[in-house]
Amino acid sequence: MASIDLNSDLGENTAERMVSDDAAMLEIVTSANVSCGLHAGTPEGIRQTLAAAVARGVVIGAHPSYDDRANFGRTPTDLDAVTLQALVEEQLGALADMAVAVGAAVDYVKPHGALYNTIARDERQAAAVVAAIRAVDPRLMLLGLAGGVVLEVGSRAGLQVASEAFADRAYLPDGTLVPRTEGGAVLHDAHEVAERMLRFAETGMIRAIDGTDVRVDAQSICVHGDSPGAVTMAAGIRGLLSDAGVDLAPFATRSA
Repeated sequence: MASIDLNSDLGENTAERMVSDDAAMLEIVTSANVSCGLHAGTPEGIRQTLAAAVARGVVIGAHPSYDDRANFGRTPTDLDAVTLQALVEEQLGALADMAVAVGAAVDYVKPHGALYNTIARDERQAAAVVAAIRAVDPRLMLLGLAGGVVLEVGSRAGLQVASEAFADRAYLPDGTLVPRTEGGAVLHDAHEVAERMLRFAETGMIRAIDGTDVRVDAQSICVHGDSPGAVTMAAGIRGLLSDAGVDLAPFATRSA
């Protein structure tokens, strides 16, 4: 693999809940998935993260979610298609406006948390999210779980799509993520995570929780900004990949 993107979920801090060091992560990653405000973050914090991403040349993606601040957007929600489409459109429009205010542009969309996991398997909700993206700006790329149904739905609808692998999450043998409710779902050892991602970059394989290998077709690697030791993990991944001759570059082209 000659090059790969490194992304992180940012813009999620509040005064009561500081979950990530956005400034430090923006020195490492090539793409930033910025909260649209419904699962976490504040308007002033999101604006600050957007401005910092522009200053560091980091490509910006919108990170919409279910309306679920109480549970950080991690509660599955069964919304009808019309309601879900409107919810996502509202978030994409709001973040795009904030980005313009700081001289930036949004280039892609990566849904968050329970919404992300649901549309990886639920075609009905996937279609509503894809419809929202097309309605707001069909030039936006869609980033999702490798093998997820939303990528197929998006591609059929004419969107450019890309997939990602997770550095700090454990995988099941079928290529899906181990649910956060189960032990071992989140990885913490920075050295192990970096070695895991180097092996992925070199072979396309990730070791599943049962010891088997899973082939993952992905153009981006995600380190969750709210994972413990996230900055150390991201720096370790970037350093090891760079040392191995793998270029770190955004998967989405910066908008004009």
